[in-house]
Amino acid sequence: MISVQEARARILATARPPATEIVMLADAAGRTLAEPIVARRSQPPADMSAMDGYAVRAEDVAEAGAVLRVIGASPAGAPFEGVVGPGEAVRIFTGGQTPAGADAIVLQEDAVAEADGTVRFTEAATLGRHIRRGGLDFVAGASAIPTGSIMTPRRLALAAGMNAVWARVARRPRVAILATGDEIKLPGDELAPGQIIGSSGLGLAAYVKECGGEPVLLDVAADTPDALTAAARQAKGADILATLGGASVGDHDLVQSALGEEGLAVDFWRIAMRPGKPLMFGAMQDQLVLGLPGNPVSTMVCAILFLGPLIAKMLGKAETDPHVVSARLAGSLGPNDRREDYIRAKVVRAADGALEASPFDIQDSSMMSVFADADGLIVRPPHAPAAAAGDRVDILPLDPL
Repeated sequence: MISVQEARARILATARPPATEIVMLADAAGRTLAEPIVARRSQPPADMSAMDGYAVRAEDVAEAGAVLRVIGASPAGAPFEGVVGPGEAVRIFTGGQTPAGADAIVLQEDAVAEADGTVRFTEAATLGRHIRRGGLDFVAGASAIPTGSIMTPRRLALAAGMNAVWARVARRPRVAILATGDEIKLPGDELAPGQIIGSSGLGLAAYVKECGGEPVLLDVAADTPDALTAAARQAKGADILATLGGASVGDHDLVQSALGEEGLAVDFWRIAMRPGKPLMFGAMQDQLVLGLPGNPVSTMVCAILFLGPLIAKMLGKAETDPHVVSARLAGSLGPNDRREDYIRAKVVRAADGALEASPFDIQDSSMMSVFADADGLIVRPPHAPAAAAGDRVDILPLDPL
């Protein structure tokens, strides 16, 4: 058996550089940039007023009581085209372009408009005050959103302000999901004795989509070599084939042998972890193959540890490994054996603001109810000693904490 860290490193080492595609900016939400977005304009495009008031020469309003002649107005979108000279002022509004010659804005509440077309100021002007300089936010030609960035709503708004119309993004990796087993039926099917509902496929498809991949759910394959090879051929064109179950070496575990006939070269099989020991990884022609355990909790834990990072690497993301945080243990844990353990736990904020993890009493890898109720996984290294309440443990969050 190899370690979790070695397995993840070997999987990520096989990831090809991300394929790319160009999408309209409106369709780029949530996508990973494959090249930076370059500003096509400066923002602001010129000096702009940050407030309603009067554009003046600061030297003309060096003291309160100054009186200037109003020669025009500069509302947003309709700049004043003249020049502010000595003794002159221009009425200006928020977002209005600062007229040539003016170097300060005096707030409207510090000015009194007179009937004769003049304005009297009750406060002195400060040079440069309330003027947003051209290019304050960004300048034309600047790469303001770098490669590898996720196009969040905030970045999308920034790109729109930069006058971007298109974005080159990493193509979503296509992940074909193949559940195997004579006993597996889909939700809503009638069950014969010994048959079960295959829940892992739908959960895995949702996780792939959450990671930025494109899931392709295949039909459940029966436990026969012909059924497995036929299903594998349906998965051609996918970047990754994720099989669920059947990757072990029992009489009915046929994935390795059947896909071997299709050219599967196994890199490794079996990892020193719990749950998820019988994970398999290899390549079949130009397709990566991840053989996930059949138990639903094992499927999802292995997906978080290996499939999610692989998708992240194929999207060109800088961060690929699962995010781990520290928490305080609420109960006690016995010593661990040689396998890295991922213990389902409730994680809450204690009264002192610290994260506190309470492991569930039952950790059976078939129990989706426990996994669904968990907020995180306590990561126990191989041969970790017994831990008492109050000890620090690493947590792999399943939900925002």
